[in-house]
Amino acid sequence: MKLSFKDRIAFYYLVATSTLVAIAFLLVYGIVYQTVYDNMDRVLSIEAYKHTSEVTILGDSIHFLNKGEWEEREHREAQVLPVFIQLMNSKGELMDKSPNLKNQELLFHPEYEGGHHFDASLNDEVLRQIQIPLRTKDKLQGYILAAMSMQASIQVLRKLAWAEGISFPVVLISLFYITRSLADRSIKPIKEITRTAGRTSKRFLDERVPLPAKQDELYDLSQSINALLDRLQHAFQGEKQFSSDASHELRTPLATLRGSLEVLLRKSRSQEEYESTIKSALVQIDRMANLSDQLLVLARMDSEALNLSPQVLGIVIEEVLSSLHPVIQSKDLKVHLDLHQLESREIPGYFGTLIFQNLIGNAVKYSPESTELRIEATSTNTGFTCTICDQGPGIPKEEQEQVFQAFYRSPQAIQDGAPGSGLGLSIAQRAAEAIDARIELQSEPGKGTCFHLHF
Repeated sequence: MKLSFKDRIAFYYLVATSTLVAIAFLLVYGIVYQTVYDNMDRVLSIEAYKHTSEVTILGDSIHFLNKGEWEEREHREAQVLPVFIQLMNSKGELMDKSPNLKNQELLFHPEYEGGHHFDASLNDEVLRQIQIPLRTKDKLQGYILAAMSMQASIQVLRKLAWAEGISFPVVLISLFYITRSLADRSIKPIKEITRTAGRTSKRFLDERVPLPAKQDELYDLSQSINALLDRLQHAFQGEKQFSSDASHELRTPLATLRGSLEVLLRKSRSQEEYESTIKSALVQIDRMANLSDQLLVLARMDSEALNLSPQVLGIVIEEVLSSLHPVIQSKDLKVHLDLHQLESREIPGYFGTLIFQNLIGNAVKYSPESTELRIEATSTNTGFTCTICDQGPGIPKEEQEQVFQAFYRSPQAIQDGAPGSGLGLSIAQRAAEAIDARIELQSEPGKGTCFHLHF
């Protein structure tokens, strides 16, 4: 049978509670049972020893003293709980008995000696009985038997057992429905989470889970779900913006390329015009190819098939500088490389290469001719830091938070005609996040820019 969550809570609580209630009922019954028998045995012992002083022993004869007064008292007083007394000789023969026994007698059990209490019967009525030996000068003369009816006590125990037996299932059934109701109220936040998750889609990401009044575990769960929905909404908005920007960036060179080719078709051109237009078209094609490569890099970052094998820091930086050597040479840049004996430190190869390609490439692109480019590495308490500094135009403070957004390009870079698609720093940022690294930007207009990469 498949139970709902609230029914499972109620069932588990019921199992635990039923065990405790059963133990409590058994404990109560045991205490009452023991108390009844202890009290009965105490009274019997008192009565038996009290009557030993009323016994006379003459040779083999054992009798009660003042038996006539005893019989008269029996007629005058109504005994609520009569005590039956009987005398036996050492051979187990009846010697005397209390008047209330009339023509009946208590059963003698020779195996019980020394004041042992036991259950007996008289005319199908349950008795509690005790046998005390009578001795004179360490010689066994006989026994005094005392007994009291157990019917009232047994009736009390039976009623207690009946009451517990009836109340046990009633208590359990009541507990089940009470617990089920409380569980239903307790899991309302979970139901709200389920309903919110069911309504959530790309079009309706503004739904949030209502926070419970009490700040307990369900409150923390609701907060976590809302935080997750915030991240999803931000991610979907970023995806939408990224798709829009990528479409725009691809449409621009295509429109330029189409316009150039349409101009060629309108009329015959000179050889020089054809060559100029084709060169312009090739520039746009190269731009689209570069943009496609960068978009592919961004897409591959979420793939589990990436090569994450480590590479040596010094080798990665040397390979990046080697690939940029023609541009560095053409701009007559001086590269100051000082890794402070950290050349052999290992970093994730794929993502590390992406980060340095974009950060160093960005520094080379915006460095004026005949300036210095500094690349340094220093140890820290938690790892090490690589710093890449240029002497370029710098980034205004109001733009520094935007430079890591995909397709963002500063107005000054666009005005100066600097090549690029605005994806380089976004790729570097995402690559750093993928390896738990952190990029810190420090820049001042007119004084250059430094990127601090913390591993």
